[in-house]
Amino acid sequence: MARKTAVLHSEVFLAHDPGPGHVESSRRLEGLYRELAEEQQRQRFLFPEFSPADEDTLALNHARSHISRVAGTAGSPFECLDPDTYTSARSYEAACLAAGAAVAAVDLVIGGLADNAFALVRPPGHHAEYDQTRGFCLFNNIAVAARHAMQEHGLERILIVDWDLHHGNGTQHAFYDTDRVLFFSTHQYPYFPGSGALGETGQGAGEGYTINVPLPGGQDDAAFARIFNELLTPLAEQYRPELILVSAGFDTYGGDPLGTMMVSEEGYAYLTGVLVELAEGLCGGRLAMVLEGGYDLTIMERGVLACLGELAGDRRLPAANRKRLQQAAPPLRAMEQAREMAKKYWTIPG
Repeated sequence: MARKTAVLHSEVFLAHDPGPGHVESSRRLEGLYRELAEEQQRQRFLFPEFSPADEDTLALNHARSHISRVAGTAGSPFECLDPDTYTSARSYEAACLAAGAAVAAVDLVIGGLADNAFALVRPPGHHAEYDQTRGFCLFNNIAVAARHAMQEHGLERILIVDWDLHHGNGTQHAFYDTDRVLFFSTHQYPYFPGSGALGETGQGAGEGYTINVPLPGGQDDAAFARIFNELLTPLAEQYRPELILVSAGFDTYGGDPLGTMMVSEEGYAYLTGVLVELAEGLCGGRLAMVLEGGYDLTIMERGVLACLGELAGDRRLPAANRKRLQQAAPPLRAMEQAREMAKKYWTIPG
């Protein structure tokens, strides 16, 4: 079934320059943007205009002192905000627009102007905390978008799925004490940023609404398929989100220089297909993805395009391939441990 898929991208995102040799460079998006400029792609997707997030919108998730600190880098050729995170003259502009793209993606799918959306942005966001930058991230794009969905659209239940190689510490901390967001993360552990342990499940009203699946590395398509089918799916069906947001990192791709996972473009297509089906069954199809990591330039481009094909419904993973992934999943101790932890709060089969 064909769907209206919005793709949010901008040349401004290429202007953020963290310095020579940095893995989070504009080259991550340049090839993908060239592909999306082809006439065939222009006809497949919607390419809406969008605006930067203003200070009040950013302040839904960040301290104004933090916003001012990042804003203070505007026009400066180089600033070091933390050991991993650097800015150039237009980084603040790009970061505001990245958060604005995530917000616009939410507005599009909630407003029915698109069935789903993918914000192809940089700098990434899921490591950014309330009051500090971290791990290449200036503002937490997906957390700002979720806060916007709650404040401006009155949503009470949002599912955030983070499949990046690295744990989304900033996103977890943003919603650790609320049941209005169910945060589900798969990530390599122990690894940067050091958070995302099995026992981190939330606090207060949010206890049980953070589910971490820390993985040792080396997991492939079949392993991730099993996690999504046997753990994420029953969680989502019980939580019944009104919106699904995805921190889509492609550094779990086999061959990425920062990790040891073994996911392929077929695996990303499969995971996206699971999320599309969940969204269609639970929240009217409302699904928005936001780009996070991914540092092998060629394979990241293929992974993103595979996800876009699943979102649009015009390049679905063949049924035989889907069945093979569903049947091939080996025993996975890390998932079994996460399942037992989740059972303290949810009804999970197995």
